[in-house]
Amino acid sequence: MKDQIRGKVEELKGKLTGDKGEEMKGKLRQTVGNAKSTARDVREDMREEADRRWRNRDAEPGQDKDRSTSSR
Repeated sequence: MKDQIRGKVEELKGKLTGDKGEEMKGKLRQTVGNAKSTARDVREDMREEADRRWRNRDAEPGQDKDRSTSSR
C-alpha cells in the first residue's frame, strides 16, 4: 500500500514540476506496489487452500468436512 501511495505522490510531483523521470519513477513504484499486493493475496489464498486441504485430508474423496450442508 505504501508503495502505491508513495508512487502516486512521486508521479504527481513529476507532473507538477514537468520532470518526466520523476513521473515515470512514480508510475514504476505504483506498479511494484500493485505486484507486491497481488503476491500477498496469492500467498494468502494458497495458505488458506493448504489449510483447508490439511483439515480435510482424512475425508473421502469428493467430501469436504468444511461444508455444513450435505450434497446428497
